[in-house]
Amino acid sequence: MTVIPASGERVHALLTDGTTVCVRPARPDDHEAVLRLYSEMSDANLRLRFFSVSRRSAEQAAARVVQPEGSGYRALVAERCGRIIGIAEYQTGCGKTADSAEISLAVGDGRHHRGVGTLLLEHLVSAARAHGIRTFTADALADNHEVLKVFADLGLRAERRFEGPEVHCAIPLDDTEDYRRSVERRGQAADVASLAPLLRPRCVAVIGAGRRPGSVGRAVLHNLTTGRFAGQLYAVNPAATSILGVRAYPAVSALPQIPDLAVIAVPAEYVAQVAEECGQFGVRALLVVSSGLDAHQSKALLAACREHDMRLAGPNCLGLANTEERVRLDATFAAAHPAPGSAGVAVQSGGVGIALLGGLERLGVGVSSFVSLGDKYDVSGNDLLQWWETDGRTDLALLHLESFGNPRAFSRTARRVTRRMPILTVDAGRTEAGRRAAASHTAAAATTTMTRRALFAQAGITATRTIPELLETAALLHTQPLPADGRVVVVTNAGGAGVLAADACAEAGLILPPLPPGLVDDLLSVLPPGASTANPVDATAAVSEEQLRACVGRLAAHDGIDAVLVALVPTAVAAATGDVLVKAVTHAPERRSRTIAAVLLDQQVPVRLLPSDTGGVPAYADPQAAARALAHAVERARRLARPPGTVPSLDGVDSARGRAVVDRFLGQRPDGGWLDPRTCAELLDCYGIPQSPWAWVETEDEAVWAADRLKGPGGQVVLKAHWPGLVHKTAQHAIHLDLRGDAQVRAAFRDFEVRFGHLMTGAVVQPLAPRGIELFAGVVQDEVFGPLVLFGLGGTATEVLADHAARLAPLTDQDVHDLITAPRCAPLLFGRDGTGPVDLPGLEQFLLRLSRMASDLPQLAEADFNPLLARPEHVTALDARIRLLPRRAHDPYLRRLR
Repeated sequence: MTVIPASGERVHALLTDGTTVCVRPARPDDHEAVLRLYSEMSDANLRLRFFSVSRRSAEQAAARVVQPEGSGYRALVAERCGRIIGIAEYQTGCGKTADSAEISLAVGDGRHHRGVGTLLLEHLVSAARAHGIRTFTADALADNHEVLKVFADLGLRAERRFEGPEVHCAIPLDDTEDYRRSVERRGQAADVASLAPLLRPRCVAVIGAGRRPGSVGRAVLHNLTTGRFAGQLYAVNPAATSILGVRAYPAVSALPQIPDLAVIAVPAEYVAQVAEECGQFGVRALLVVSSGLDAHQSKALLAACREHDMRLAGPNCLGLANTEERVRLDATFAAAHPAPGSAGVAVQSGGVGIALLGGLERLGVGVSSFVSLGDKYDVSGNDLLQWWETDGRTDLALLHLESFGNPRAFSRTARRVTRRMPILTVDAGRTEAGRRAAASHTAAAATTTMTRRALFAQAGITATRTIPELLETAALLHTQPLPADGRVVVVTNAGGAGVLAADACAEAGLILPPLPPGLVDDLLSVLPPGASTANPVDATAAVSEEQLRACVGRLAAHDGIDAVLVALVPTAVAAATGDVLVKAVTHAPERRSRTIAAVLLDQQVPVRLLPSDTGGVPAYADPQAAARALAHAVERARRLARPPGTVPSLDGVDSARGRAVVDRFLGQRPDGGWLDPRTCAELLDCYGIPQSPWAWVETEDEAVWAADRLKGPGGQVVLKAHWPGLVHKTAQHAIHLDLRGDAQVRAAFRDFEVRFGHLMTGAVVQPLAPRGIELFAGVVQDEVFGPLVLFGLGGTATEVLADHAARLAPLTDQDVHDLITAPRCAPLLFGRDGTGPVDLPGLEQFLLRLSRMASDLPQLAEADFNPLLARPEHVTALDARIRLLPRRAHDPYLRRLR
């Protein structure tokens, strides 16, 4: 989707050095500011921009910004500290085609090599696409190496043609994956640079630390001092000269040096004022632990951060920490310092943050950095993922996010990061309390839970239901190699414990394969008499440490096994009991390439890490916890084993015509609504989405004529009444099936006229479809997450059965595979009882085309296909409903701060 900038829209974005600029459309009153931009340029730069050093050219260029909208001219400016530092423009009507525009770019002296021009061009590309422009053209002097490099590095295919001292460039504006990756790389570099003052500050000031114990500011200052912060530390308090041994100053402006990071812990009514003082003094980052800001105070706080180029964590947060030895930053008011390590933690809730830090400490898993996001005005989970990707320390990411500012950008970042490290989250807010009532089957099925889970699944994020489950899974992923698949062998010294562990594994979707004869003989040779080598393997209560170690070692070395789960209970039968037996698990030979976990039924804590020569073995008190953690590990291994997936190109798609259909409908109905059958069919035809043959009729005679033309081999047809707003035809008894002959068709039409004559605008005639599998597909456009594609079992009971899966558009080939295989009805699609599979390629194409339509058209609020008939020969929509609303879409991948 593309962004249509509103008049006067202002967005803030980061440059390559991490500083902030405002990007906005140029206004007529910018004339003097643009003229000043050009007047301050050197003669050399003027020549490169205008092909001469004439100041007259600069005056003409500045005069262009007063052109009215609709003239084919558009300009975007980059503004910093109230001054325009760059301008990018395009003008249509200059090229050979109507969908091309000539561009120009200028960046002020002293502002080069910071990404100003590239950022402006990215925003100009997005605006141009929204207005139907498909190609940029530009002329440059051959020695203007900087602008030519900007064009070449943009990520779009730039074609050059040299003519003497000039270069003519043509840049197609195709929305390619290469371009998106280029934008992402630039965004990540800028994002990481902007976070350095926040997470690696050399100087910190705590504003609002009190002299008396009990204040939040004092607690933060205490943690900074006892945590041995490696940089310079100051306090700001007008009533003290020293707090906790830290020199205090009466105001920010009185500090002897400019802090990189200021911690603000003052009452809500003073937060914005203090932030403004920090900005004016040159502070680069704020951590606001204060809470209770109202809407006006919040707006003023964020405005100060944007105006003065400061990143913001919070407000209403627990604080942040970075355990790097060169930093040693603990700017939290938590009770204990996080231990150094490699787990990155980001949470919105301070309480959840305390719970996670405490759980990691009990496990002995250290933290690389911790950020409590609080109300998340600025710094987000997406920012932290990009930081952890490049910090050189983090190999495990733990997230607790209650909201998503830009879910699609977050998803792209997470897809990339999770291939390098596990990302775990707590799937909070799973209940149906927030389920919205909606008219269509699609909207009724599309819950917030389903949308969020689709995001996690596509991004490769391991979503757990509770904090204990997250910690249990983290313990396994942090210490053990990933299992290649889900083949698990349970080993126990007590039959009942083995049965519990086996049941838990099976319920978690893991496989307990029978052991091959050779392995059985090998195990029997090392286990005590009476041992059973079925799966689970019962080593008996008489097993010794040496025997158990040999058993686990042989299982871990076998190629047909992916994980070994050892369930132990203390007994007094053998000499080796309790912790002695545990050593057999933690020091088993040949276990480095296999996943090992333990279940200790007498354990008092839910999960702990047993010391071992390979970094630790997770031990669980509950077999179900161990099985859940193993299942999460198996899912991650399977995800990493397959390619990331791509969005396939589709033949026969006419996006421009589709947009014209939408514009025409909304022009006639500005408030939007459900499409009539003819407009619906026209829109589906733009995307090659197959429908059953049909005819629109408005009279009884037209219905008879259409039925005679459309009837199938059996002669039956279907008649469906239509009126604006009708959604559920079956519920309204607005459908007649299995009509044969003229008399039945006439009688059915007359029945509709009698019952719906005051509503009905016409009817649809279709041939009676042959038998097949009735499926359901649809789209809901979520205003935050974007389009969500749903798929599952269809028919009149689709909402009751709720056999649905969902993925966010645009769908990749892997997403489509997951959609088709996820519902419980999936085995029906692949054939059973000797019947062949349905047209799976056709089904894949249907979902991909539906995804493309939803991605192209943000106005598409709902699309509902029920039933979608799947047969071996084809897949066809028997009924289609589409609702449009007047919406503008923001490019989710365009670089911009929240």
